[in-house]
Amino acid sequence: MSGLSLRILGIRGVPAAHGGFETFAERLAPYLVERGWRVTVYCQEDGDGPVLRDTWQGVHRVRIPVRLGGAPGTVLFDWLSIQDAARAGEPCLTLGYNTALLCARLRVAGVVNVINMDGIEWQRAKYGPLARAWLRLNERAGAWFGQHLVADHPEIARHLSALASADRITTIPYGADPVTQASPEPVRALGLEPGRYLTLIARPEPENGILEVVRAFSARSRGVELAVLGRYEPGHAYHEAVRAAAGAQVRFLGAIYDTQVVQALRQHAFAHIHGHRVGGTNPSLVEALGAGNAVLADDNRFNRWVAGAGALYYADEAAFDTLLQRLQDDRTTLEALRQAARSRFSDAFDWPRILEAYENLLGRFAGRGKVIGS
Repeated sequence: MSGLSLRILGIRGVPAAHGGFETFAERLAPYLVERGWRVTVYCQEDGDGPVLRDTWQGVHRVRIPVRLGGAPGTVLFDWLSIQDAARAGEPCLTLGYNTALLCARLRVAGVVNVINMDGIEWQRAKYGPLARAWLRLNERAGAWFGQHLVADHPEIARHLSALASADRITTIPYGADPVTQASPEPVRALGLEPGRYLTLIARPEPENGILEVVRAFSARSRGVELAVLGRYEPGHAYHEAVRAAAGAQVRFLGAIYDTQVVQALRQHAFAHIHGHRVGGTNPSLVEALGAGNAVLADDNRFNRWVAGAGALYYADEAAFDTLLQRLQDDRTTLEALRQAARSRFSDAFDWPRILEAYENLLGRFAGRGKVIGS
């Protein structure tokens, strides 16, 4: 037994049901437990009532009910979690910086707090001026109050170096499972033909480049379909603009959370389109690499590091059109991209590598208890 302890904050809880950080915590917490750690995860629940404490796969859970919804509920939950963690005095891993100002409570209590700083959230187009100001302030607060910062991408680490010294920043990317044996039946059940569609899996937001991809894809007959995953709401201006730009070969499949279905869609795709422009190591792109997808990605510094030299990059809609046509005409290039995707994934993003890196980092802090002199 290692005798080390850790508390994980900043997520909705485990098992995962909401996003990338939850999926990460769902992998990290049991991994550390198997390695002899005592791990506690704070979990947000809807409604009123007392705080409940139980275990899941050997992980201790603190289940905090919150009656408020949306952002106010998240802030309240984070505050209650931080208060409990401050009383416990055990080292913490905070996932995300959106409420990092509250981490001042841990600092005052002398509790070690390692913060994963996520992407550059305040640059996202979906946020208005007040939200951006709040996020930018919390990014700075995370750099101030965290004993150590985790960046999921070298460009994020470079960005953070303006806020904290390099010896307080460690780069560890996001991980995923390889997909090698997914059944094609879920693909057929959705009315798609294996190998005859491309995937576009992203939240429908402007910085994810969906409108441009859909418009470029729909400019001509392709002979393949474009399968778009995500929740597109009626009355939402951007969502309606994407739908209006879509030709007959674009299929909107809605938000799909069934892992087996998503893995099947990935493995049996002709290629994967990744239009994200903001952020670090995007989980959707990592998962595409793990499924051996040929990747066409927006040409930016974030995507180029993740997918590496074995992907094709487009700077505009005309370039997208040219590259997609090239893939359809050249099977040799297509297969080379698929092999490159799996190679890049195994080199950098498989879970064993990621989890070991986190254990090594957290092990530097988890035995300290409280920070002397804080």
